Amino acid sequence: MSVSVIFLYILNYIIFLTIFELIKVSADFEWAVKLNRFTLNFFGLWPKNVQNPRQKLMCNFRVLIIFLGITFCLFIPSIHSLISVYGDILLILDNLQVTIPIMSCLIRIIIVWWKKEAVIPIINMIIKDWKKIKNDQERNLMIRRAQTARIIIICSYCIMALQWTFISVLPIFGMAMRLTSNITDPGKIPMPLQSHYIYDITKSPQRELTFISQAVYLLIAAMVYSGVDNFLSLMVFHVCGQLDILANRMQHLDKYKNYPKVLKRCIEKHIRLLRAINIIEDTYNRILLSLFIYFAIIFAFYGFRIISLFNEGNDMSITHLIYFIWTIINLFAHMCLYCVLGEILVAQCNKIYYEAYNSKWYTMDPKVARDLLLLMKRGSKQICLTVGKMYPVTLATFCSVRYFNIYYNYNIYYIKILFSVIKI
Repeated sequence: MSVSVIFLYILNYIIFLTIFELIKVSADFEWAVKLNRFTLNFFGLWPKNVQNPRQKLMCNFRVLIIFLGITFCLFIPSIHSLISVYGDILLILDNLQVTIPIMSCLIRIIIVWWKKEAVIPIINMIIKDWKKIKNDQERNLMIRRAQTARIIIICSYCIMALQWTFISVLPIFGMAMRLTSNITDPGKIPMPLQSHYIYDITKSPQRELTFISQAVYLLIAAMVYSGVDNFLSLMVFHVCGQLDILANRMQHLDKYKNYPKVLKRCIEKHIRLLRAINIIEDTYNRILLSLFIYFAIIFAFYGFRIISLFNEGNDMSITHLIYFIWTIINLFAHMCLYCVLGEILVAQCNKIYYEAYNSKWYTMDPKVARDLLLLMKRGSKQICLTVGKMYPVTLATFCSVRYFNIYYNYNIYYIKILFSVIKI
């Protein structure tokens, strides 16, 4: 066999391995982001770095249609109904427990659309990181973090699907998950939401079309609500995976022959990840602020409902009770999830500092070891998600007596006001 034939065989083998690795990396990246990308891309909220003017216009048009649809089909009729039931505390609470989440969804759409261009560098970073995987250990670390994000995404979609089924499907069979009255529900079949329209919804086909529009836009609002939250978990867990890889390199820094170059790359990567965390925090701090205010109000409403059930002995069906308990669990789970994400991010950032501190810097060149001070200096500063740049979003905040007292005192004060209004 001639040398040229052997060379061609080797060249073809190398090309085959290269193509196989590229396909493998592309498949890993698609597996990691496709669930979240499908939802946000469908609504025009997924950040894209390459778009012609027509594609950009169509994305903005989809966002506008979704925003106007949720506003005119859900939010404005709910506000109109809130004005109509003014004076009946129970009906007001029943209205606000849906109106406030819809308002939160609209706020998410505005902020994510506004910050979409700023998040593009993080998407590019995610693509490059999946392409630059050097060994199976790094790939396994990234897959483990991506798997956690996928589990959260799947669970959140399942929870929202069940919630939507309670609200939109069961009323067709006469099982409404809210309080009904002649003011809010003049027809035979109650609407999914407490709403009031300027036209007569007791006639056909206005009633059927209104019911379908509410059900459709409730599903869209739930998908947007979950998609924005899942996008946060996707970015946070990817950054945590990169911090895991960085910590592993710092741990074995002395074993690299070219450790000065490795250390330089570690510092550059650390700075790049810190910039990504700052972008994430700047994008989501307003969303988290609106979310925690919404949680405080909703917890006050549910506290009032629970106390009124025990005090007045209000009748509640088993289905309604299951929905009520499920909604409370859903709220607590969402609030805990944000705090867990913030806690994981803080722990991973601190891990880099401790790995740099515990590395065998005393066996290195003193000039190179001094570079570790830069990484330790930056790593010693707390990096976390915040609520409106005021409070850190961590498990310590979630479990803190001080913040719990704020929520508790607010809820007790609000519940007392509600009971005093009822007595009057």
